[in-house]
Amino acid sequence: MNHLTDALHIPDTQSERDERHLAIQRVGVKDVRWPLMLRVAGQDQHTVAQWDLDVALPAEKKGTHMSRFVAWLDTLPAPLQTEALADALGRMLERLGATEGRIEARFPFFVRKRAPVSGVQSLLDYQGRWIAERRADTTVICMEAAVPVKSLCPCSKEISDYGAHNQRSLVTVRVEPLAPLAWHELVRYAEEAASSEIWPLLKRPDEKWITERAYENPKFVEDLVRDVALRLNADTRVGRYSVDVENFESIHNHSAYARIERP
Repeated sequence: MNHLTDALHIPDTQSERDERHLAIQRVGVKDVRWPLMLRVAGQDQHTVAQWDLDVALPAEKKGTHMSRFVAWLDTLPAPLQTEALADALGRMLERLGATEGRIEARFPFFVRKRAPVSGVQSLLDYQGRWIAERRADTTVICMEAAVPVKSLCPCSKEISDYGAHNQRSLVTVRVEPLAPLAWHELVRYAEEAASSEIWPLLKRPDEKWITERAYENPKFVEDLVRDVALRLNADTRVGRYSVDVENFESIHNHSAYARIERP
């Protein structure tokens, strides 16, 4: 019985008072791998996310309860959708006894694509990210997709008797959605603005189509970032956003880069 009594009175060191008078803006856990179910193109999709979870800690409080972050992960709805993140963040803060905090989740997701000529189907992977943050009673939710595409240089095409240098590019689109926005829609903003989109599985007629498509649709890195931004500007569901484009240059040992943001 004495052992049981002792077990019921384990000291809660984290809740003790701290006298150093220093608040901590962010304290929590990083790179927690946890299963996640998404809704992609109308279908539920299983993936694994890496989560960074933290809260603000008042100056008078010694520590936070790290285990409660993991316990919170086990309560997430499936599938988890962007519009549910604000409520999920609120539940995390309540569990941790905090008023401010942040969620970040990074995960791969897949879209089934059909090749442009042969019609063969395959899955292409993209990198997604969610960021949900509450500061000073204001909650901001962002979704992000990193989309690989193809770009062809207009200058190279103009000055060359034949051919033009081209390369793979990465378009990273981060938006604050004002209304429900699907992952595959975020992908299409980037793919439709590129010299050509890409596919993981192609036949020779498809390769011909992509090569000629890109040649007929050359884009500088500046063109690509602007064209994506124009598509975002036209969507009333999109609030603040940023677009980053990196061209992995095929004739240089460095990348070309451009960024547009709407604060």
